[in-house]
Amino acid sequence: MILTEAHRFIKIAGMSMSEALKRAWANFKLRVAMSKGIVKFYFQKVDGTIREAYGTLSSRLIPAIAGTDSRKKNDTVQSYWDTEKQEWRCYKKLNLMY
Repeated sequence: MILTEAHRFIKIAGMSMSEALKRAWANFKLRVAMSKGIVKFYFQKVDGTIREAYGTLSSRLIPAIAGTDSRKKNDTVQSYWDTEKQEWRCYKKLNLMY
């Protein structure tokens, strides 16, 4: 999973294998931490500003989801539950600050 994501970063951004692996590991560690609780992290928004976010993926902290999700999945972004806005948000995995 880490190598697959690193290769995707290389293909999209043309970065070195070392940089791609660092970013892939940072995204993986953030997902693991968010699955356990609320995490403070930073990412660069599309307009270039840095965003401080408090998010989680823990099922005990996310409200129940009704219905089915038939949308196409996008592997270049990470969705998370924003605990400040109480909404689903996402960021580009390439823009995670580590």
